[in-house]
Amino acid sequence: MLDHKRATALLRSRAFARSAATGLALLIAAGSAAADTTIKWMHLEIDPNVLAIWQKITTAYEAAHPGVKIEMQFLENEAFKAKLPTLLQSDDAPDLFFSWGGGVLKQQLATGALMDLSEAMNAKDGAWVKTYNPASVKGLSYDGKIGAVPYKMGTVSFFYNKALFAKAGVDAAAIKNWDDYLAAVKKIKDAGIVPIAGGGGEKWPIHFYWSYLVMRDGGQKVFDAAKNGEGEGFNDPAIIKAGEQLAELGKLEPFQPGYLGATWPQTLGVFGDGKAAMILGFENTEANQRTNSGDKKGLTADNIGRFAFPAVTDGAGVVTDTLGGLNGWAVTKKAPPETLDFLAYLTNAENERIMAKAGMLIPVAVGAEDGVTDPLIHESAEQLAHSTWHQNFFDQDLGPSVGRVVNDVSVAIVSGQMTPADGAQQIQDAFEQDQF
Repeated sequence: MLDHKRATALLRSRAFARSAATGLALLIAAGSAAADTTIKWMHLEIDPNVLAIWQKITTAYEAAHPGVKIEMQFLENEAFKAKLPTLLQSDDAPDLFFSWGGGVLKQQLATGALMDLSEAMNAKDGAWVKTYNPASVKGLSYDGKIGAVPYKMGTVSFFYNKALFAKAGVDAAAIKNWDDYLAAVKKIKDAGIVPIAGGGGEKWPIHFYWSYLVMRDGGQKVFDAAKNGEGEGFNDPAIIKAGEQLAELGKLEPFQPGYLGATWPQTLGVFGDGKAAMILGFENTEANQRTNSGDKKGLTADNIGRFAFPAVTDGAGVVTDTLGGLNGWAVTKKAPPETLDFLAYLTNAENERIMAKAGMLIPVAVGAEDGVTDPLIHESAEQLAHSTWHQNFFDQDLGPSVGRVVNDVSVAIVSGQMTPADGAQQIQDAFEQDQF
């Protein structure tokens, strides 16, 4: 008879082997019938500080759950988007993966590739689902099904280099509307400084400009009508006007040389290296510009300011309308049941507070709000707290087919390769094609 300590040691050390030919398995020593479980976690995070925190959380979970192994798998952003559809239909599908929500998640859920999380999250009188901000759960639900476990919320805004703004004589606080913004771009350029770090290579960073202008010009009513196939759709005059304003920005040649080929990490590096005065980016831009800068130090936090995307004169939208993500972790249908337990742990208030304090996110776990101590992220959190309309990224909300066209059109308009009217028509055509 093995003593308790030896039995425990064997339980933790002996590998569980599966026979592909017979489907039989060897049992772990000490009479245990429990099999080792590997949970494959696919992400696209590039910040080593974030990965270190995730690893610490994962290690703690594994220690408390002998026999469960969390395997982190990384894919770069664009590769993730390109490969995920195929992976979801293969034997190599991850058990959980990062999701932007919106039309992409809705489509994945409809194909049956994902686990409907409604039953698990609503069990025991909603004990799990009640741990999250209700809006975050609602935003990741489709046709009564919860498609992903909430992870974080965020908003896109302008970040600027205070020293370069001062050198150009530009007061960020005076930028209230789009005309003010264009005037600031001109003044910065006249000072011999690149106004904006732009990421045209991956295209989606440029769609932030088009999307925000659509929101400011047309408001929620126009965008909702377009994506529901009502009225003039994406040929609405307000949407065409947004394209015209984007084209006006493009004519100022505000981006760094070679921006049409720049990836998002490279774009963050341009800003972090002080080679451009502004960037339109996520709430964690301060941390990511540091990671992607040449010296890995980037701009100091006290040299970075932030302001909301400006209003548009006579527009139906308002400056308190926000564009940004509502992100979650989707679970594939064949994932082991331990995946849900790990996700509940990963996104509990204690761990979300740790991640918020590290500047990683704006938490969705109830009670984790006090973790937001980073000044710039706190500003984003405050903006979200007072948001009059929070819109998911257009390229995600409209689904992969239409979303790709939105990104293509945004780059084509700002670079002068397409007229705003033609761009609106292309998006409308893609939308109508997607309905069949």
